Amino acid sequence: MDFFKQSDCFFRVALCIFAFTVFIQICYCFFIYARPVCRKEKKNTKKPDVPLPPVSVIICARNESDELLQHLETVLNQDYPVYEVIVVNYCSEDDTEVVLSALKIRYPHLRSTIIKNDTPFLNSKKFAASIGIKAAQYEWLLFTDATCRPASNLWIKSMSRYFTDKKDIVLGHGGYLGGTSLADKWMNYVSCFNTLRYFGFAMCGMPCTGTSKNLAYRKSIYFANNGFANHAHILSGDEDLLVSQAATRKNVAVSLSHNAHTYCSQEPFSGWMQKLCGHFNASSNYKRIYRFLLFFEPFSRLPMWASLVFLMCCSLLWQYILGIYLLRTIIFLIIFGVAAKRFKAKVAAPYALFFDLAMPFFYAYAYLFNKILMNRKWN
Repeated sequence: MDFFKQSDCFFRVALCIFAFTVFIQICYCFFIYARPVCRKEKKNTKKPDVPLPPVSVIICARNESDELLQHLETVLNQDYPVYEVIVVNYCSEDDTEVVLSALKIRYPHLRSTIIKNDTPFLNSKKFAASIGIKAAQYEWLLFTDATCRPASNLWIKSMSRYFTDKKDIVLGHGGYLGGTSLADKWMNYVSCFNTLRYFGFAMCGMPCTGTSKNLAYRKSIYFANNGFANHAHILSGDEDLLVSQAATRKNVAVSLSHNAHTYCSQEPFSGWMQKLCGHFNASSNYKRIYRFLLFFEPFSRLPMWASLVFLMCCSLLWQYILGIYLLRTIIFLIIFGVAAKRFKAKVAAPYALFFDLAMPFFYAYAYLFNKILMNRKWN
Protein backbone atom coordinates (compact mmCIF):
# COMPACT_ATOMS: atom_id res chain seq x y z
CA MET A 1 0.00 0.00 0.00
CA ASP A 2 2.84 2.37 0.91
CA PHE A 3 4.46 1.59 -2.44
CA PHE A 4 1.34 2.58 -4.36
CA LYS A 5 0.97 5.79 -2.36
CA GLN A 6 4.61 6.62 -3.02
CA SER A 7 4.23 5.86 -6.74
CA ASP A 8 1.14 8.07 -6.88
CA CYS A 9 3.12 10.87 -5.22
CA PHE A 10 5.97 10.54 -7.73
CA PHE A 11 3.44 10.60 -10.56
CA ARG A 12 1.85 13.81 -9.33
CA VAL A 13 5.20 15.50 -8.86
CA ALA A 14 6.36 14.44 -12.33
CA LEU A 15 3.05 15.60 -13.84
CA CYS A 16 3.37 19.01 -12.15
CA ILE A 17 6.96 19.40 -13.32
CA PHE A 18 6.03 18.42 -16.85
CA ALA A 19 3.02 20.72 -17.00
CA PHE A 20 4.95 23.67 -15.56
CA THR A 21 7.99 23.32 -17.84
CA VAL A 22 5.87 22.85 -20.96
CA PHE A 23 3.88 25.94 -19.99
CA ILE A 24 7.16 27.88 -19.62
CA GLN A 25 8.37 26.63 -23.00
CA ILE A 26 5.18 27.68 -24.78
CA CYS A 27 5.18 31.08 -23.06
CA TYR A 28 8.74 31.75 -24.26
CA CYS A 29 7.81 30.62 -27.78
CA PHE A 30 4.77 32.88 -28.09
CA PHE A 31 5.85 35.92 -26.07
CA ILE A 32 9.63 36.05 -26.75
CA TYR A 33 10.76 33.97 -29.72
CA ALA A 34 7.74 34.64 -31.93
CA ARG A 35 8.11 38.44 -31.80
CA PRO A 36 11.08 38.74 -34.20
CA VAL A 37 9.47 36.38 -36.72
CA CYS A 38 5.94 37.82 -36.59
CA ARG A 39 6.79 41.52 -36.71
CA LYS A 40 7.34 42.97 -40.14
CA GLU A 41 10.04 45.54 -40.76
CA LYS A 42 8.51 48.97 -40.47
CA LYS A 43 8.54 51.26 -43.46
CA ASN A 44 11.02 54.08 -43.37
CA THR A 45 9.23 56.95 -41.67
CA LYS A 46 12.04 59.47 -42.13
CA LYS A 47 11.20 62.35 -44.41
CA PRO A 48 13.22 62.42 -47.65
CA ASP A 49 14.55 65.89 -46.88
CA VAL A 50 15.94 64.83 -43.48
CA PRO A 51 19.69 64.17 -43.89
CA LEU A 52 21.07 60.82 -42.76
CA PRO A 53 23.37 61.15 -39.74
CA PRO A 54 27.09 60.53 -40.34
CA VAL A 55 28.29 57.17 -39.01
CA SER A 56 31.58 55.78 -37.74
CA VAL A 57 31.97 52.06 -38.48
CA ILE A 58 34.42 50.43 -36.06
CA ILE A 59 36.15 47.11 -36.70
CA CYS A 60 38.67 45.49 -34.36
CA ALA A 61 41.06 43.13 -36.12
CA ARG A 62 43.78 40.87 -34.78
CA ASN A 63 45.73 38.66 -37.19
CA GLU A 64 42.85 38.80 -39.66
CA SER A 65 44.48 40.10 -42.83
CA ASP A 66 42.85 37.39 -44.97
CA GLU A 67 39.43 38.20 -43.57
CA LEU A 68 39.96 41.93 -44.17
CA LEU A 69 40.89 41.21 -47.78
CA GLN A 70 37.74 39.16 -48.18
CA HIS A 71 35.19 41.35 -46.38
CA LEU A 72 36.37 44.91 -45.74
CA GLU A 73 35.56 46.26 -49.20
CA THR A 74 31.91 45.30 -48.71
CA VAL A 75 31.91 47.72 -45.77
CA LEU A 76 33.83 50.39 -47.66
CA ASN A 77 31.41 50.29 -50.63
CA GLN A 78 28.23 51.09 -48.73
CA ASP A 79 25.53 53.25 -50.28
CA TYR A 80 25.63 55.96 -47.61
CA PRO A 81 26.38 59.68 -47.90
CA VAL A 82 28.80 60.32 -45.01
CA TYR A 83 30.60 57.62 -43.05
CA GLU A 84 34.06 56.53 -42.01
CA VAL A 85 35.49 53.10 -41.37
CA ILE A 86 37.96 52.76 -38.49
CA VAL A 87 39.95 49.54 -38.25
CA VAL A 88 41.78 49.03 -34.96
CA ASN A 89 44.72 46.72 -35.65
CA TYR A 90 45.49 45.35 -32.20
CA CYS A 91 48.58 43.24 -31.67
CA SER A 92 48.53 41.67 -35.14
CA GLU A 93 51.54 39.69 -36.31
CA ASP A 94 50.41 39.14 -39.90
CA ASP A 95 49.99 41.45 -42.93
CA THR A 96 47.02 43.39 -41.53
CA GLU A 97 48.79 46.74 -41.76
CA VAL A 98 49.92 46.05 -45.33
CA VAL A 99 46.34 45.25 -46.34
CA LEU A 100 45.01 48.41 -44.69
CA SER A 101 47.69 50.61 -46.28
CA ALA A 102 46.78 49.32 -49.75
CA LEU A 103 43.06 49.86 -49.19
CA LYS A 104 43.56 53.41 -47.88
CA ILE A 105 44.87 54.45 -51.29
CA ARG A 106 41.50 53.63 -52.89
CA TYR A 107 39.21 54.46 -49.98
CA PRO A 108 39.90 57.83 -48.33
CA HIS A 109 37.18 57.22 -45.71
CA LEU A 110 39.16 54.28 -44.32
CA ARG A 111 41.16 55.04 -41.19
CA SER A 112 43.20 52.78 -38.94
CA THR A 113 45.13 52.76 -35.72
CA ILE A 114 47.65 50.30 -34.30
CA ILE A 115 48.00 48.82 -30.83
CA LYS A 116 51.40 47.21 -30.47
CA ASN A 117 51.84 43.97 -28.61
CA ASP A 118 54.16 45.35 -25.95
CA THR A 119 51.86 45.57 -22.94
CA PRO A 120 50.08 42.36 -21.86
CA PHE A 121 46.83 43.94 -20.60
CA LEU A 122 46.30 46.01 -23.75
CA ASN A 123 45.70 43.09 -26.11
CA SER A 124 41.98 42.66 -25.45
CA LYS A 125 39.26 43.44 -27.95
CA LYS A 126 37.55 45.62 -25.37
CA PHE A 127 40.57 47.93 -25.18
CA ALA A 128 40.78 47.99 -28.98
CA ALA A 129 37.10 48.96 -29.20
CA SER A 130 37.64 51.82 -26.75
CA ILE A 131 40.50 53.14 -28.91
CA GLY A 132 38.26 53.01 -31.98
CA ILE A 133 35.46 54.82 -30.17
CA LYS A 134 37.75 57.64 -29.06
CA ALA A 135 39.08 57.98 -32.61
CA ALA A 136 35.58 58.17 -34.12
CA GLN A 137 34.54 61.53 -35.54
CA TYR A 138 30.78 60.96 -35.44
CA GLU A 139 28.12 60.45 -32.79
CA TRP A 140 26.66 57.20 -34.12
CA LEU A 141 28.96 54.19 -33.90
CA LEU A 142 28.32 51.00 -35.85
CA PHE A 143 30.28 47.86 -34.93
CA THR A 144 31.06 44.70 -36.83
CA ASP A 145 33.91 42.16 -36.94
CA ALA A 146 36.73 41.71 -39.43
CA THR A 147 35.30 38.27 -40.27
CA CYS A 148 31.90 39.75 -41.21
CA ARG A 149 30.40 41.20 -44.35
CA PRO A 150 27.11 43.11 -44.68
CA ALA A 151 24.22 41.40 -46.42
CA SER A 152 24.06 44.29 -48.91
CA ASN A 153 25.42 47.76 -49.63
CA LEU A 154 22.39 49.14 -47.75
CA TRP A 155 23.59 47.86 -44.39
CA ILE A 156 24.44 51.24 -42.86
CA LYS A 157 21.32 52.84 -44.35
CA SER A 158 19.10 50.04 -42.98
CA MET A 159 20.57 50.37 -39.50
CA SER A 160 20.54 54.18 -39.58
CA ARG A 161 16.79 54.37 -40.13
CA TYR A 162 16.52 53.83 -36.36
CA PHE A 163 19.07 56.54 -35.51
CA THR A 164 16.43 58.86 -34.06
CA ASP A 165 16.29 61.22 -31.11
CA LYS A 166 14.45 58.59 -29.04
CA LYS A 167 16.88 55.73 -29.65
CA ASP A 168 20.43 55.25 -28.36
CA ILE A 169 21.08 51.60 -29.27
CA VAL A 170 20.21 49.59 -32.39
CA LEU A 171 20.52 45.80 -32.41
CA GLY A 172 21.22 43.88 -35.61
CA HIS A 173 21.58 40.23 -36.53
CA GLY A 174 25.01 38.71 -37.01
CA GLY A 175 24.96 35.24 -38.54
CA TYR A 176 27.22 32.93 -40.51
CA LEU A 177 27.70 32.55 -44.25
CA GLY A 178 27.01 28.82 -44.26
CA GLY A 179 28.96 25.60 -43.95
CA THR A 180 28.22 21.93 -44.46
CA SER A 181 29.69 20.24 -41.40
CA LEU A 182 27.68 19.44 -38.29
CA ALA A 183 29.73 21.99 -36.32
CA ASP A 184 28.93 24.68 -38.92
CA LYS A 185 25.22 23.92 -38.72
CA TRP A 186 25.40 24.00 -34.93
CA MET A 187 27.03 27.45 -34.98
CA ASN A 188 24.31 28.65 -37.38
CA TYR A 189 21.65 27.26 -35.05
CA VAL A 190 23.08 28.91 -31.94
CA SER A 191 23.52 32.22 -33.78
CA CYS A 192 19.90 32.19 -34.95
CA PHE A 193 18.61 31.10 -31.52
CA ASN A 194 20.58 33.85 -29.77
CA THR A 195 19.15 36.44 -32.16
CA LEU A 196 15.64 35.18 -31.37
CA ARG A 197 16.39 35.65 -27.69
CA TYR A 198 17.96 39.11 -27.57
CA PHE A 199 15.65 40.49 -30.28
CA GLY A 200 12.62 39.05 -28.49
CA PHE A 201 13.60 40.39 -25.09
CA ALA A 202 14.33 43.83 -26.56
CA MET A 203 10.90 43.87 -28.22
CA CYS A 204 9.37 43.02 -24.85
CA GLY A 205 11.04 46.04 -23.29
CA MET A 206 13.77 43.99 -21.60
CA PRO A 207 16.93 44.58 -23.71
CA CYS A 208 19.81 42.67 -22.20
CA THR A 209 22.52 42.00 -24.80
CA GLY A 210 23.68 42.37 -28.40
CA THR A 211 26.46 41.17 -30.67
CA SER A 212 29.62 42.92 -31.82
CA LYS A 213 28.97 41.46 -35.29
CA ASN A 214 26.20 44.03 -35.77
CA LEU A 215 25.50 46.70 -33.16
CA ALA A 216 25.11 50.47 -33.15
CA TYR A 217 25.00 52.97 -30.32
CA ARG A 218 25.70 56.60 -29.61
CA LYS A 219 29.16 57.74 -28.66
CA SER A 220 27.61 59.85 -25.90
CA ILE A 221 26.01 56.72 -24.38
CA TYR A 222 29.43 55.12 -24.19
CA PHE A 223 30.90 58.05 -22.24
CA ALA A 224 27.77 58.55 -20.12
CA ASN A 225 28.21 54.99 -18.83
CA ASN A 226 31.97 55.37 -18.24
CA GLY A 227 32.74 53.28 -21.27
CA PHE A 228 33.91 49.81 -20.32
CA ALA A 229 35.33 50.96 -16.97
CA ASN A 230 32.69 49.19 -14.87
CA HIS A 231 33.61 45.83 -16.38
CA ALA A 232 37.20 46.43 -17.47
CA HIS A 233 38.33 43.40 -15.43
CA ILE A 234 36.39 41.16 -17.84
CA LEU A 235 38.22 40.94 -21.15
CA SER A 236 35.18 39.74 -23.08
CA GLY A 237 31.65 41.05 -23.36
CA ASP A 238 32.24 44.63 -24.53
CA GLU A 239 28.96 44.73 -26.48
CA ASP A 240 27.00 42.52 -24.03
CA LEU A 241 27.79 44.50 -20.94
CA LEU A 242 27.41 47.96 -22.43
CA VAL A 243 23.96 47.10 -23.79
CA SER A 244 23.00 45.54 -20.45
CA GLN A 245 24.26 48.62 -18.66
CA ALA A 246 22.90 51.39 -20.90
CA ALA A 247 19.72 49.91 -22.38
CA THR A 248 16.25 50.90 -21.19
CA ARG A 249 12.74 49.92 -22.24
CA LYS A 250 12.50 52.79 -24.71
CA ASN A 251 16.00 53.59 -26.00
CA VAL A 252 16.65 50.33 -27.94
CA ALA A 253 15.55 49.51 -31.49
CA VAL A 254 15.76 46.23 -33.41
CA SER A 255 16.53 46.18 -37.13
CA LEU A 256 14.84 43.21 -38.81
CA SER A 257 15.54 44.09 -42.44
CA HIS A 258 17.65 41.58 -44.34
CA ASN A 259 19.74 44.45 -45.65
CA ALA A 260 20.69 45.23 -42.05
CA HIS A 261 22.16 41.77 -41.36
CA THR A 262 25.82 40.83 -41.33
CA TYR A 263 27.30 37.40 -41.97
CA CYS A 264 30.62 35.99 -40.79
CA SER A 265 32.88 33.38 -42.29
CA GLN A 266 32.69 30.00 -40.62
CA GLU A 267 35.36 29.66 -37.95
CA PRO A 268 36.99 26.68 -36.23
CA PHE A 269 34.71 25.19 -33.60
CA SER A 270 37.36 25.50 -30.89
CA GLY A 271 37.73 29.25 -31.47
CA TRP A 272 33.96 29.73 -31.54
CA MET A 273 33.63 27.73 -28.33
CA GLN A 274 36.24 29.91 -26.65
CA LYS A 275 34.34 33.06 -27.59
CA LEU A 276 31.06 31.56 -26.40
CA CYS A 277 32.57 30.72 -23.02
CA GLY A 278 33.89 34.27 -22.84
CA HIS A 279 30.32 35.51 -23.25
CA PHE A 280 29.21 33.16 -20.48
CA ASN A 281 31.86 34.78 -18.31
CA ALA A 282 30.55 38.23 -19.23
CA SER A 283 26.93 37.23 -18.61
CA SER A 284 27.68 36.85 -14.90
CA ASN A 285 27.60 40.66 -14.79
CA TYR A 286 24.15 41.02 -16.36
CA LYS A 287 21.30 42.16 -14.18
CA ARG A 288 20.00 39.20 -12.19
CA ILE A 289 16.57 39.22 -13.78
CA TYR A 290 18.15 39.11 -17.25
CA ARG A 291 20.46 36.25 -16.31
CA PHE A 292 17.47 34.32 -15.00
CA LEU A 293 15.28 34.98 -18.04
CA LEU A 294 18.03 34.17 -20.56
CA PHE A 295 18.99 30.81 -19.10
CA PHE A 296 15.73 29.67 -17.51
CA GLU A 297 14.12 28.47 -20.73
CA PRO A 298 17.02 26.38 -22.11
CA PHE A 299 17.66 24.71 -18.76
CA SER A 300 13.94 24.13 -18.12
CA ARG A 301 14.07 21.59 -20.94
CA LEU A 302 16.03 19.14 -18.76
CA PRO A 303 13.29 18.60 -16.12
CA MET A 304 10.71 18.60 -18.91
CA TRP A 305 12.40 15.67 -20.63
CA ALA A 306 13.09 13.83 -17.36
CA SER A 307 9.43 14.08 -16.31
CA LEU A 308 8.33 13.16 -19.85
CA VAL A 309 10.30 9.90 -19.76
CA PHE A 310 8.94 9.04 -16.30
CA LEU A 311 5.35 9.74 -17.29
CA MET A 312 5.68 7.82 -20.55
CA CYS A 313 6.83 4.76 -18.60
CA CYS A 314 4.43 5.00 -15.68
CA SER A 315 1.23 6.57 -16.95
CA LEU A 316 -1.67 5.04 -18.84
CA LEU A 317 -2.21 8.50 -20.33
CA TRP A 318 1.11 8.46 -22.13
CA GLN A 319 -0.53 9.28 -25.48
CA TYR A 320 -1.77 12.62 -24.13
CA ILE A 321 1.56 13.36 -22.45
CA LEU A 322 3.41 12.67 -25.69
CA GLY A 323 0.89 14.74 -27.65
CA ILE A 324 1.44 17.77 -25.41
CA TYR A 325 5.20 17.47 -25.81
CA LEU A 326 4.91 17.13 -29.59
CA LEU A 327 2.70 20.23 -29.67
CA ARG A 328 5.39 22.20 -27.81
CA THR A 329 8.08 20.88 -30.18
CA ILE A 330 6.07 21.67 -33.31
CA ILE A 331 5.44 25.24 -32.11
CA PHE A 332 9.14 25.77 -31.44
CA LEU A 333 10.24 24.25 -34.75
CA ILE A 334 7.78 26.38 -36.71
CA ILE A 335 9.01 29.56 -35.03
CA PHE A 336 12.64 28.58 -35.48
CA GLY A 337 12.05 27.58 -39.10
CA VAL A 338 10.59 31.00 -39.94
CA ALA A 339 13.46 32.67 -38.06
CA ALA A 340 16.05 30.57 -39.90
CA LYS A 341 14.52 31.66 -43.20
CA ARG A 342 14.44 35.33 -42.17
CA PHE A 343 18.01 35.32 -40.85
CA LYS A 344 19.37 33.05 -43.60
CA ALA A 345 20.50 30.38 -41.13
CA LYS A 346 20.95 27.17 -43.11
CA VAL A 347 19.60 24.69 -40.55
CA ALA A 348 17.16 22.07 -41.84
CA ALA A 349 14.29 20.85 -39.64
CA PRO A 350 15.91 17.49 -38.67
CA TYR A 351 19.02 19.31 -37.48
CA ALA A 352 16.91 21.88 -35.61
CA LEU A 353 15.08 19.06 -33.82
CA PHE A 354 18.37 17.42 -32.82
CA PHE A 355 19.88 20.75 -31.73
CA ASP A 356 16.77 21.55 -29.70
CA LEU A 357 17.48 18.41 -27.68
CA ALA A 358 21.21 19.19 -27.42
CA MET A 359 20.92 22.86 -26.44
CA PRO A 360 20.58 22.56 -22.62
CA PHE A 361 23.36 19.96 -22.42
CA PHE A 362 25.61 22.18 -24.50
CA TYR A 363 24.83 25.21 -22.34
CA ALA A 364 25.58 23.20 -19.22
CA TYR A 365 28.88 22.08 -20.75
CA ALA A 366 29.79 25.64 -21.76
CA TYR A 367 28.88 26.93 -18.30
CA LEU A 368 31.04 24.33 -16.55
CA PHE A 369 33.85 24.78 -19.09
CA ASN A 370 33.81 28.50 -18.40
CA LYS A 371 33.83 27.97 -14.64
CA ILE A 372 36.85 25.71 -14.87
CA LEU A 373 38.73 28.17 -17.08
CA MET A 374 37.28 31.40 -15.64
CA ASN A 375 40.75 32.74 -14.92
CA ARG A 376 41.78 32.38 -18.53
CA LYS A 377 42.01 35.60 -20.58
CA TRP A 378 39.43 35.62 -23.34
CA ASN A 379 40.14 37.77 -26.38
